[in-house]
Amino acid sequence: MKRRQFLAASFATSALALGGESAAQPAPAPAREFYLIRRYNLRSGPQLKLTEDYFAHALIPALAHMGLGPVGALQLDFGAETPAYFLIVPGPTADDLAALDLKLSADQSFLESAAPFWDATAAAPAFERVESWLLKAFAGWPKVTPPANAQEKRIFQLRTYESPSNGEHVRKVEMFHSGEFEIFLKSGFHPVFFGDTLVGSRMPSLTYMLCFGDLAELEAKWDAFRNHPEWKKLSANPRFAFDAIVSNISNLLLSPLDCSAI
Repeated sequence: MKRRQFLAASFATSALALGGESAAQPAPAPAREFYLIRRYNLRSGPQLKLTEDYFAHALIPALAHMGLGPVGALQLDFGAETPAYFLIVPGPTADDLAALDLKLSADQSFLESAAPFWDATAAAPAFERVESWLLKAFAGWPKVTPPANAQEKRIFQLRTYESPSNGEHVRKVEMFHSGEFEIFLKSGFHPVFFGDTLVGSRMPSLTYMLCFGDLAELEAKWDAFRNHPEWKKLSANPRFAFDAIVSNISNLLLSPLDCSAI
């Protein structure tokens, strides 16, 4: 769904009623999703297949049964400390995601399917460690927007912006809502989600994901973005340019596992 569709839903045009005495009320803004991002740090060898099978045959079906999704299951291709898999789970409330493992532990069908992974021992662990982040979608991009055809070849860029203070972080989020979304779209990007970190490491921060056909497309789209006149104008705006509002950027490249719906 494009940004303009979100704006149309959020700011419906006023119109006179048939009686001519009252104006139509604006449509309510779309509800903002929450995102659980998990990074599974793995070792090369049996852990890779064991974890992918767990995603495909136990976890993702259980999440679908709970009404959560579409779920992204991704392999880290370029970034620190590989191998690693990422799981991205959208949900309607923070509680749905924060209590996810408690709910799964009460689902007997899930536990039977998940047993090889869930019940792994110290002698043959299923993973090294799992890291988690809880995010809330930006008001200006409130829903995940998966690629139109999840069967096509694609890669993803997962970018995290850390800010030096809470005030600068809020200013960077404001910058996205002051035209940056539109510049992404005009530059030909396919954004998947934008989220503000509620719980996680290295806060304050935000994370967003972009989808591309290949590395050549990624490089071409970023060239278009950097050279877009609207970006040059926005990035020179004193509101956003007087100080460094981003102090560190984490930039990961991922590819989808076969079980991914994103």
